[in-house]
Amino acid sequence: MVFKLVESAQAQWRAVDAPHLVALVRAGARFERGELLERPETLAA
Repeated sequence: MVFKLVESAQAQWRAVDAPHLVALVRAGARFERGELLERPETLAA
């Protein structure tokens, strides 16, 4: 049962092909459709 779940989820997994972006994600950066989202103006000040 677990094998089937992992196998079906694996089809949607992606490899980390940009290790330099991992630090940004760990720092809280947000990405949407592969694009880095800018902070809202209220937080940027």
